Amino acid sequence: MHKFHVKKGDEVVITAGTEKGKRGRILEVLSEKERVIVEGAKMIKRHTRKSQAHPQGAIVEREGTLHVSNVMKADVYDARGGKGQPATAEK
Repeated sequence: MHKFHVKKGDEVVITAGTEKGKRGRILEVLSEKERVIVEGAKMIKRHTRKSQAHPQGAIVEREGTLHVSNVMKADVYDARGGKGQPATAEK
């Protein structure tokens, strides 16, 4: 079991990749794969088989995963001020 800087329900900012700058809540943490699912980010299309719920089959859009190192808590991101500056404690 890994310990991460974010947990389910936290508001985060995506810091790298094609979704850089987007904000959202963490829906799920996949600790074994070191990945997280962020609400509304990295949307993928999943082709589903025919079922009673979808008699014709369907293309369902859902969130994909991001590596945990590519997200940062929103409050920490906002507190650090300028781009690339480390977070500083208020005195």
